[in-house]
Amino acid sequence: MSTCVFVFYRQLSATLILLPLAFVFERKRAPALPFRFCFRMFMLVLIGVSGTLNLTSVALSYTSATSVSATGNFIPVSTFILAVLFRRMEKVELTKKSGIAKIFAVGLCVAGVLAIAFYNGPHLKPLSHHHILQQHGHHQPQLASHSKWVLGTFINLTSNITWSLWLVLQGSLLKDHPISQLMFTTLQSLFSAIQTFFIALAVERDFSRWKLRSKLSLISIAYCGIVVSGIAYFLQSWTIQKKGPIFLTMTSPITLIITTILSSFLLGEFVSLESILGGTLMVGGLYCFLWGKRREQEEGEIPTSKDNTPTCLEEQETVAPPVEAH
Repeated sequence: MSTCVFVFYRQLSATLILLPLAFVFERKRAPALPFRFCFRMFMLVLIGVSGTLNLTSVALSYTSATSVSATGNFIPVSTFILAVLFRRMEKVELTKKSGIAKIFAVGLCVAGVLAIAFYNGPHLKPLSHHHILQQHGHHQPQLASHSKWVLGTFINLTSNITWSLWLVLQGSLLKDHPISQLMFTTLQSLFSAIQTFFIALAVERDFSRWKLRSKLSLISIAYCGIVVSGIAYFLQSWTIQKKGPIFLTMTSPITLIITTILSSFLLGEFVSLESILGGTLMVGGLYCFLWGKRREQEEGEIPTSKDNTPTCLEEQETVAPPVEAH
């Protein structure tokens, strides 16, 4: 099955699950949504959700699950960079420890990306030679050509940046038109399902590749649509409400560890040394960045915009908690 078709089926399954829930729980209290809001959200979803998912799928076919998971640790840092560049919602003061920590974090993350892309190290053998998903055993992305690996790494980096842009801009969108988390997620899935359908139609004209040829394909689509785009979102929201977004972000390295183990055990993927090295550097950059943010909060340095609206990362805490994209 084409990766673009898979993304469409994933978003369609999420929409089919969320639409009835939104109808039951939101039909009496949902506010009227003006055209301007719907248009802005549609365009943001095109870049931040549909674009991100398709880019990530392509990157996954060129690299490995471990590499994609490792590069995901760059998202908090790239979100901060975009907030500084485009909306001036964050600032860096090089005379203070918090500012130095942020710059050092960016350097570590960039070094991690470069290590994954260009360092051609040895490969570790799979944890199991009798992996469960035997039909995928022939697909070893790590053994692909080095040029494809480099291209896939930078495609994945681009997907992280588009997702970060989505996080930066959705705060101002929901500030103008606040809606519930369920309604927001439903609209996001609906718009994305429409967009990914036309993307898949443009890319994959062979309709034989649209067929669900195995139970595994159906299970994968249902899992990504229902669990990742549905249940996982509410678990993230609950975690943010109880512990805050920083606590949620700190669990990113756990995702990398679990992905490395499962991809090796279930798919028989070879774990590359560059993925481990790059992931370690980016995890270090992530925690360095989080330390800088915490230090900034303790010192009362967090800036506000000219109209005293919250900063980008504050908006993520109070208005629009992040949604898992991958």
